[in-house]
Amino acid sequence: MKNCIVGQSGGPTAVINSSLCGVATAALKSDKIDKVFGAENGIEGVLNERFIDMSTVLKTAEDAETLNHTPSSYLGSCRFKLPAITDDAFYKNVFDIFTRNNIGYFFYIGGNDSMDTVDKLSAYAKKIGYDINIIGVPKTVDNDLTETDHTPGFGSAAKYIATTVREIGIDSDVYNLNSVTIVEIMGRNAGWLTAASILARNELFKAPHLIYLPEVTFENEKFLNDIKALNASGVNNIIVAVSEGIKYADGTYVCEAASSGLTDVFGHKNLSGTAKVLENVVREKLGFKARGVEINVSQRCAAHYTSETDVTEAFDVGQAAVKEAENGGTGMMMAFERVSDNPYKIEIKAKEISKIANGERVVPAEWIINGNDLSGEMITYLRPLIMGEPKIRTENGIPVYLKR
Repeated sequence: MKNCIVGQSGGPTAVINSSLCGVATAALKSDKIDKVFGAENGIEGVLNERFIDMSTVLKTAEDAETLNHTPSSYLGSCRFKLPAITDDAFYKNVFDIFTRNNIGYFFYIGGNDSMDTVDKLSAYAKKIGYDINIIGVPKTVDNDLTETDHTPGFGSAAKYIATTVREIGIDSDVYNLNSVTIVEIMGRNAGWLTAASILARNELFKAPHLIYLPEVTFENEKFLNDIKALNASGVNNIIVAVSEGIKYADGTYVCEAASSGLTDVFGHKNLSGTAKVLENVVREKLGFKARGVEINVSQRCAAHYTSETDVTEAFDVGQAAVKEAENGGTGMMMAFERVSDNPYKIEIKAKEISKIANGERVVPAEWIINGNDLSGEMITYLRPLIMGEPKIRTENGIPVYLKR
C-alpha cells in the first residue's frame, strides 16, 4: 500500500478544515492507503518534508468533530507558485520526496492558485510516468473556481456577510440624519461575496441599498448620483456594499489611493481601503456623515456562525476526493453540480484540473442590475448555500477548536 499527503493552501475559510477532516477520515479508513500525512504549510511542507501523522491528530470521534468545526487552516497554509514543468530540477526534487515517503496519493485543498499546483504536479507525474493519484479539493470564499456550482467556504462567508450587513443597517438607522455607511467586502475580480449582502434584505430591512461589484466599472459620479437619488426618495441612512476590487475605467483599483501598492508572489495587488476612500468621497462631495467598514478576515474565519450546508458539503467533498483517488482518478478536482434549487440538491463529480487551473468564474452580467443591484436569480442561487446552523461545542461560553 502507498501513503498519502493532504495539504491546505491559500486563504483559509471557516470550513477548510471540514474538507481536511473529510479527506483524513476517509483516507485513514481506506484499505488502499497506509499512512496519512498532513503537509505543514501546503506545498512548502512537502518541499521541506514537514509532515504530521494525521492518525495522531484524529485519535477519537470527538477530535474529528472538533476539527470539522475549526476555522482557518489546521495544517497551515502558503502562497507558493510552482515553476513551469520544464523545471526538471525542481520537480525531480518533489517526486524524490514522494518516492522517499512512499506517496501514492496527494490531496490539495485550495482555490485558483492551489489548483495550479494540482495541475502542474499532475502534468509532471504524467510526463515521467510516476504512479500517483493527485486530486484537488475546492476551497475559496471568493467562489470563483470554474467548473463547480460553488465552493466550500463561500456559503458560510455569505451567511456571515448578510447577517453583518443587516446588523450594520439596524445600527445606522437609529439617527435622523443623512448618513452613508460603506461596507467593504472581499473580492478581487469576482463579486460573489459582495453579492451575498443582498440576502440581508427582507420586507422590513432594505439594506444594503446599493451594491457594487468588480464585474462593473466603477464611477465616482454615478456612485454619488445613486446616493443622491436614494436620499431624495426618502432614504436617510444609506448602506452601500462594495467589493474590495472595484476598479475605474482605466483599470486602477479604487483602493489604490489608500493602499501600499505591494503584491504577493502571484503578482496580485494587496487590496485594502476601498471603504475608506469612498467614505472620504461622500463626505467631501455630499457633506453627509460617512463611515467605512472593512469586514476583513472575519468573513472567512467566523466558524461560530457557519452554514450547516457548507460544513456538510465541505466534509463530503473531501470524502469524495479519496474515493475518486481510490478508483484511479488523478489530475482532477472534485466539483459540485446543482441538480435543483427547490428542493436544493447537488452532486459531487470529478472534473479535469486542466480546465480549472488559472480560470476565474465571475458573477453573470445578466444578474447585475443598473451596476448597483442584483436580480432575483442571484437570491435563488445564494439562498440554499447559507441554510442551517451546526451545533458547535463550547467551553465556558466560547467555541472549542483544534490547534496543532
